[in-house]
Amino acid sequence: MERLQKVIAQAGVASRRKAEQLIVEGKVQVNGDTITELGTKVSVNDKVTVNGVPLDKERLVYFLFYKPTGVITTVKDDRNRTTVVDFFKQVPERIFPVGRLDYDTSGALLMTNDGELANKLMHPSFEFDKTYIAHVNPIPTNDQLRQLASGIRLEDGMTAKARVQLLASDKENGTASVQLTIHEGRNRQIRRMFSALHLHVRKLKRERYGFLGLTGLHPGESRALKPHEVKTLMHITRHS
Repeated sequence: MERLQKVIAQAGVASRRKAEQLIVEGKVQVNGDTITELGTKVSVNDKVTVNGVPLDKERLVYFLFYKPTGVITTVKDDRNRTTVVDFFKQVPERIFPVGRLDYDTSGALLMTNDGELANKLMHPSFEFDKTYIAHVNPIPTNDQLRQLASGIRLEDGMTAKARVQLLASDKENGTASVQLTIHEGRNRQIRRMFSALHLHVRKLKRERYGFLGLTGLHPGESRALKPHEVKTLMHITRHS
């Protein structure tokens, strides 16, 4: 027996939090009866429908996607812009992005239909490292690099400590490449951190998502996660 919201999340219909909302709103039926209690448990023999649509349990799939710039991190876009899901038309499962990358940011993005795992990875209390390479100008001073590492006060509060490394600098052009590893996921956080120090981000790429890197991938390409990578994600979220 599994909790109803977990079954809905595992089917790829919604995250567990969204599934709970659907239950409370009376949009979920079990064997023809509308269920509104979150503690309800169901078995594999129970017939579950969401908004009148039978719940077919999809196989869980996991992909690492190299998101290009100029692509929206969402399932649908009301302005008909290219979304990350458009790169997975060959995948029959209803996958979605875990978290987001800005329109003008490229890099590593996890795509899955595992709502339960996605919800854990995106929860504010879960500290999962994300490593970025930022090309900025002017060249940051040592003091500015120390400030980035210790935390920057933004309009939505102080950022957590980060790992910062100056990778390269071009004194003639006044530009630099900076590696920054954070575990938070605030909106446009990296760009706002640099902006607070009067540094302009010319290009931004998420190099790694936790232990998952982009080796062998080009923008717009993806690969299925290996079984041991999926197990590692499960282990990390289970013991966080």
